Amino acid sequence: MANSGLQLLGFSLAVLGWVGLVASTAIPQWQMSSYAGDNIITAQAMYKGLWMECVTQSTGLINCKMYDSVLSLPATIQATRALMVVSLVLGFLAMLASTVGMKCTRCGGDDKVKKARIAMTGGIIFIVGGLASLVACAWCTHQIVTDFYNAYTPVNAKYEFGSAIFIGWAGSALTILGGALLSCSCPVRESKASYRAPQSYPKSASAKEYV
Repeated sequence: MANSGLQLLGFSLAVLGWVGLVASTAIPQWQMSSYAGDNIITAQAMYKGLWMECVTQSTGLINCKMYDSVLSLPATIQATRALMVVSLVLGFLAMLASTVGMKCTRCGGDDKVKKARIAMTGGIIFIVGGLASLVACAWCTHQIVTDFYNAYTPVNAKYEFGSAIFIGWAGSALTILGGALLSCSCPVRESKASYRAPQSYPKSASAKEYV
């Protein structure tokens, strides 16, 4: 059964990764305009996120616009948005379960085996949430690379990786690593872990003593 230090380390890494996933989902820098090839217009930079797209002027002025319709968005953005939201919800549920199951907390009673099972469940949920965000980042990355090397894509319509994708990669890795450490809280049955010495019974008063 994992000790409290290992559980605390796993929980800290998973929470840090979950915070990174929240930041990655919120910021609009998933795709940024590319200046490769003949695209020499550097007066403005365009960014596309999961919820909005922004234009940054060279003067520092930023204009952002929310997407008008969800159904009109490309399938990649819709799937990435859904997977990231699922990842955040699973991460929140995993934090609640892990808080109850860790040894350093008083929640969930004094049953060590029960708390270890709850902590292990929280770690598994963290891993599932991290995998969901990992798939979302990989899917968006693949689409950006495909569009960039597509010969039919106009040069001024090509995009490169934004900072949100890198934050998503890092957050996914930390969440999965933290969940794996929490999953080490596999409970051990007390019947196998402990050994009871044979009991000695008192002699009967009617027993005869021999010299």
